[in-house]
Amino acid sequence: MTADKIAKVFKEEGIEKQITCPQAFVIAEKHKISKDAISTYCNEHGIKIRACQLGCFK
Repeated sequence: MTADKIAKVFKEEGIEKQITCPQAFVIAEKHKISKDAISTYCNEHGIKIRACQLGCFK
């Protein structure tokens, strides 16, 4: 279910191929999704996380 939620949020935000770390943090907080879930989703769907802070995302 979380993957569906992330997909919906990413679509609403226009995120297709890349996301910045600050964007991921905001989405995680706003939509109550763990940063780990966002990281996993991005890795599984080929979405690059740019401008990463403190290595929170791989």
